[in-house]
Amino acid sequence: MYLNETKMVLNYIWIGFLLIAIAVAIIHAFIIGDATPLQTVMNSTFTSAKNGFEISLGLTGVLSLWLGIMKVGERGGIIASMSKIVTPFFSKIFPDVPKKHPALGSMFMNMSANMLGLDNAATPLGLKAMKELQDINPKKDTASNPMIMFLVLNTSGLTLIPVSIMVYRAQMGASNPSDVFLPILLATYFSSLAGMIAVSIAQKINLLQKNILITLSAFTLLIGGIILAFSKMSEQQIEMYSSFIANFLLLGIIATFIIAGIRKKINVYEAFIEGAKEGFNVAIGIIPYLIAILVAVGMFRASGAMDWIILGITKAIEAFGLNSDFVGALPTAMMKPLSGSGARGLMIDAMTTYGADSFVGRLACILQGSTDTTFYILAVYFGSVGITKTRHAVTCGLIADAVGIIAAIFIGYLFFH
Repeated sequence: MYLNETKMVLNYIWIGFLLIAIAVAIIHAFIIGDATPLQTVMNSTFTSAKNGFEISLGLTGVLSLWLGIMKVGERGGIIASMSKIVTPFFSKIFPDVPKKHPALGSMFMNMSANMLGLDNAATPLGLKAMKELQDINPKKDTASNPMIMFLVLNTSGLTLIPVSIMVYRAQMGASNPSDVFLPILLATYFSSLAGMIAVSIAQKINLLQKNILITLSAFTLLIGGIILAFSKMSEQQIEMYSSFIANFLLLGIIATFIIAGIRKKINVYEAFIEGAKEGFNVAIGIIPYLIAILVAVGMFRASGAMDWIILGITKAIEAFGLNSDFVGALPTAMMKPLSGSGARGLMIDAMTTYGADSFVGRLACILQGSTDTTFYILAVYFGSVGITKTRHAVTCGLIADAVGIIAAIFIGYLFFH
């Protein structure tokens, strides 16, 4: 059975969040006798709308900076060079993208930034790639096959160095903030692999091709080497080397792009300004999409519907005589596909409630790092180019999320229970 999504999937999801939130708040008021959720849900609409605008506004500077840098790299020939490097692999999983197309280089840069935990750099690079994919998309309102594969690989959230999570653990008083490093790496790898397989089935892509097998094998060996190297380091060394590598690579990219522009004898400053203007326009275009999804998520969370779901899951698991210790971390997992900031707050709440070194506290961190914000990425990336028909993007993204969550729970039990 081939994966497919209705053309109005986002419409149904959005309506569902709103109506469920309102219904739960009304039930609280007229049946339970607690009118507080009505006010809380109403307040969340204003707060979420404000947050959506502020996030978009905050993205403007970052987008302008990185799309400006990307324009310099494009004019300097770096993007074309990147395309050549990844063409053997990307041409197999993105068969509809022409060889040497600049989107290949942009996608490679975006995925590299994601793996290094450079979220601020990854988002504008990803939006750049999505715009370039839209240029070769025959149906401008419908997600193309390459767009879906790219988005799902983003939502699976492959992360080599989860610096931010380790920093939060340190702030919450964890005795060893880096103890979740290996579990996160393993969980996110399974999530990414599942996402790729799901999209490949939907798009009839053969993953048993030589270039794909070689790349996946090499990447598996790379992950194994990183695990081996970091497992021999102290938490201070992991934090030091992770930060150094990320900053070194980021500054190295900027310097390389500028030098390439000088060698090509282009006007680097004007190229940067041209790209920065594109960043501003993209940020403005994101605002309505982002506000829509954040308001829906905020209302759903404020209504208490999430609490009801967790309670129901706990009862169901215990009814089968199974261990339900992991349920306390599930809010983070359930929120992560919807809202990165919401999931981050729930992760911190789990560490505050249960303790940073507790099973639930650690598992919440693993769940936070095992996948990415599927609906946020879908809203921002597709919204930036006007895509309204998402096809099988949501289904494949949620499959990756589900595998990442399940893997995180099993790995959490293996390491910490």
